[in-house]
Parts: sequence; C-alpha cells; structure tokens
Amino acid sequence: MDRYTEIRSFTLVAEKGSFAAAAVVEGVTPVVMGRRLDALEGRLGVRLMHRSTRGLTLTDLGEQFLEQCRQLLRDFDVAESSVSEGRNVVRGHLVVSAPAAFGRHHVAPHAPAFKAKYPELRLSFNLTDSVVDLVREGYDMAIRIGEVTDPNYVPVRLFPNRRVVCGTTAYFERHGVPRVPEDLARHNCLAFNLQGGQQRGWSFMRDGRLFAVRVDGDLDCNDGELLYSWVRQGLGVGWRSTWEIQAELKRGELVTVLDEFAVPSYDIQAVYPQQRYLPAKVRHFIDYLKAIYNAPGYWERGHD
Repeated sequence: MDRYTEIRSFTLVAEKGSFAAAAVVEGVTPVVMGRRLDALEGRLGVRLMHRSTRGLTLTDLGEQFLEQCRQLLRDFDVAESSVSEGRNVVRGHLVVSAPAAFGRHHVAPHAPAFKAKYPELRLSFNLTDSVVDLVREGYDMAIRIGEVTDPNYVPVRLFPNRRVVCGTTAYFERHGVPRVPEDLARHNCLAFNLQGGQQRGWSFMRDGRLFAVRVDGDLDCNDGELLYSWVRQGLGVGWRSTWEIQAELKRGELVTVLDEFAVPSYDIQAVYPQQRYLPAKVRHFIDYLKAIYNAPGYWERGHD
C-alpha cells in the first residue's frame, strides 16, 4: 500500500470521526479503512488513534501527525495541479524533424506565426530525408510521409496523400502513356539513387497486393525537389506525392498516369514517441499544422 493512500485515509478517518463515514468518501468498506490505519501505525511504530465502542480519539502523536498530514496533502494537490496546468502551457523547446523539401515549404514557413502565438516557445527543425530515431536523437516529434510501422511511435494523420506517376502532357505525347506499371521499363523514369533510399523501386497495387517495379532513367539524385523540377521540365516521368504536384495538376502542367495502380494511402503524418502525457507544445503544433493543411485550397497554391 502506498504512503499517500495511508495518509489520506488516516486524515479522512480523523476528520469524519469513524471508519464508516470515511469509507463512504473513499468508496471502500470500513474494514479496508481499518487495515490502512493499521498499516500506517505499523510502519510508523506508534499509535495514532484510540479505538473503543464509544468511537475514535486521536493520541497526542496522532494530533501532531494529523496537522502534518493535512499540509502534505495540500502540498501534493498544489504540485499535481501545477503539473496538470503545465500540460496545457505551450513553452520550452520543441525539436522537430521533417523531410527536407516538405519541411522547407510546409513546416518551417508556419513556425513564425506559431511562435507568435506562444512566445515562451523555442523551435528547432532538422530537415532531412533520413529517418531519425526520435528518442535516441532527442526529437519531440517528426513529420513523416507514408506508413509509420514502428510500434514505439504514435502517428497522427495530418492530411491524405498518395504517390502517383506523373509527367507533362508534352512528354506523354512524345513517348506514349504507360497503361500498366510494367510499361515504365520503356520510359525515362526520374528516380532517387541509392543515396536517396528508393532502391526497391516504385510501389503499386494490383488485385489488393503490393508490388514494386524497378525503374531506370538518364537522371537520378538524392533530392526530391530536384526530381520534382526535372519532371516539370518534361525530362521524364516521376513518382511524386500529390501534396507536391497539386498546383501543377490543377493548372494542367502535369498529368498523372497509372492511377488505378496507385498505393491508396501515403499520408502526411505527425509522429511522436509513445508517452503517457503528451506535452502541450507537441499537441498544439500538430493541431496547428493539421488546421493549415486542411484549409480549402492550401495545396493548390504550390510552393514556388
């Protein structure tokens, strides 16, 4: 039995004058209250109450201890309240990891306005396409695009997203439109190299099954923004996120192909380590980004 329960029970019994009345407050039986007092007296090695058929009376030591217990309980309530209130105060240092291109255009630009709302907050960003270990490397949260499978992380979907094959109308007029993913073998596919981490190929769905197609082209790199630029220039086809090309799709500068084979969900997500109490700084920043991303027309403005 923990000391707090013993002290609280002793104080209740002393104030209510009986085990029965104190038991009603605690939601237990009078026998349980008696056992708690026995445990407390046994641990302290002193008698705190005299019990008789006429009722309960405090010993001299019990009277002194009661005042100390009341103060301890008040201090405990104050400490607990201050921590609880602190969970709703946005302050401290928020450390965020995000994919390089996405972070430059859709995370970091929103930091000044968020910081203006919470002046006691300090923000740090690491924009990288490498997947970081949040706990080991000291991050509060990360933005991830795609599935989050690590059971130690909690994912929160910020906005739906897909990966699609796309290119300019002029490119497809010159080289034809692929009808099935295997047709990509005849196209100039602008893809990440080994350093960019896409060595398994481009992923598709057919008959409910996920499969990958290895692609090749005369240009590759480890930078998503460069690939995006090459696709817009009509140099080949790319496998890009819908968040990245929404403005070009609306203007007709890019078109998508093989949509019926696209993996259904490649969402933009916030992730944070499993924890009992989520800090207010993390919770509010996630809510802030989610509201921005879901504002009508946000993705169609582009990111030039």
